[in-house]
Amino acid sequence: MTWVYFLKTKSEAFDKFIHFQRLVENAIKEKIATLRTDNGGEFTSNEFNDYCRQHGIKRHLTNSYTPQQNGVTERMNRTLMGMARSMLHFKGLSTKYWAEAVHTAVNLRNRSPT
Repeated sequence: MTWVYFLKTKSEAFDKFIHFQRLVENAIKEKIATLRTDNGGEFTSNEFNDYCRQHGIKRHLTNSYTPQQNGVTERMNRTLMGMARSMLHFKGLSTKYWAEAVHTAVNLRNRSPT
């Protein structure tokens, strides 16, 4: 499954993660064991680190400027953005609708057989 959250500011990342964690853990009845992120400030705050420590979530931070270490996420991002651009181009829509197009791409990927 793929989930996507749209942030207006990076400071929203922590709140969105808490929402994501609750959603996933309720859906699959399992705890998140490991969280892999880049070293962005939105993921390395004391608040984020303390929360993960309290909930037993192991942190795996990738090195700066090495997207290869998070290849699955990078590939999915590229796939979704390609799908979104194709949908917008095909329908002649402006890029202001990119969030809706990405949301639609995620829904299509989650419902397609793999």
